[in-house]
Amino acid sequence: MVAPGPGQGTIAPMTPPESMRLDKWLWCARFYKTRSLAVEEIGKGRVTVNGANAKAARELRVGDTVALRQGPTARTVVVRALSAMRGPAPVAQQLYAETPESLAARAQAAEQRRLAPEPAASLHDGRPTKRDRRDIERVQRDWGSRWSASIDD
Repeated sequence: MVAPGPGQGTIAPMTPPESMRLDKWLWCARFYKTRSLAVEEIGKGRVTVNGANAKAARELRVGDTVALRQGPTARTVVVRALSAMRGPAPVAQQLYAETPESLAARAQAAEQRRLAPEPAASLHDGRPTKRDRRDIERVQRDWGSRWSASIDD
């Protein structure tokens, strides 16, 4: 039997880091599907840390407040823990706590979306039918002989 070499053998439990990159934390906390999406959103100015615009490499610590947008949804969260790796959603939700103001704003936005009228309901007519097209062509043909829209011709 061969003895384990350096870096092999028993697996030591990982201790959470003291600080980590913002883009990596957003990915680990499952706010964005990939780190490159997190970097892109940070670059667009949609993520702030403690009220200031941040860069992807900014070091994030426990207790920092992160404000971010996910599509139409705005969220404000407080960092509760840091993780060295991305885990399942229930574990990722333990990395942050959403502020009560953010929860209230999201609930209000959801209620407004629920009560908003259906956009398609305002469309009365779709594509013209064959009869509609013939009526349109008849009107255009009648107007084609007139060079003026005045009534006194």
